[in-house]
Amino acid sequence: MTNRMIVQRIEELSMNALPALDTNLYDGWVLRFSNGYTKRANSINPIYLSSIDVKSKIKAVEQQYLSRGLQVVYKITEYSYPNDLEESLKKAAYRMEGETSVQVLELDNYSEKQTTNVEIFNGVTDKWLSSFYMLNGVEEIHRPILRKILQRINGITYYALITGEKGTVLSCGLGVLEGEYIGLYDIVTNREYRNRGYGTEVLHSLLNLGREQGAKYAYLQVVSNNLPARKLYSKLGFVEKYKYWYRIKKE
Repeated sequence: MTNRMIVQRIEELSMNALPALDTNLYDGWVLRFSNGYTKRANSINPIYLSSIDVKSKIKAVEQQYLSRGLQVVYKITEYSYPNDLEESLKKAAYRMEGETSVQVLELDNYSEKQTTNVEIFNGVTDKWLSSFYMLNGVEEIHRPILRKILQRINGITYYALITGEKGTVLSCGLGVLEGEYIGLYDIVTNREYRNRGYGTEVLHSLLNLGREQGAKYAYLQVVSNNLPARKLYSKLGFVEKYKYWYRIKKE
């Protein structure tokens, strides 16, 4: 596969892994709407060939988001269509933020490590959700939206959770298996218990499950300036495949 095809495939997988509440297709662009919860679930994903004049298209898409009371957000890679989209967004006063590294691990190169403290749920549960809400500081207004998003996932899901004595929530994560890929999401560790290996244990549990179920690759997304997380993923064998970033309409 070419680099463009790999990027397109992982972008498709990531949209399937966290499906928006509403999706529109518009001339090769995937428009996602989820009542404002996360940029990723409320963004324009220009991953397929398009033919409409880009300036006209940008204006038309703006109206779709503004009419819903949402920010206008593009999720951009170096392979976004059309080729002049990035420059057109700059000229239209879209600011850049949130550069993210998308990393891939070939599971044939992964050294499996057994885990004993990780609880795995095959579907979203109140226990896992309440733990994630707490660890990630999810606001009350957004909690029903997140629940609906997770309930819409069609792939095989693994919800990982580590709790300590007296039920203290230590770390959690989500693995979504589709085809030969397992995507790792929402890896979060309790601030008071970081640097003790809990996040690493969650990662190992999900990677083990993915390989056992036939996955050949694992992928994840990490903010480019999150150096501690990138160092951890590098130790596990993840390598950067591409970057994405957001272009957001200045208000």
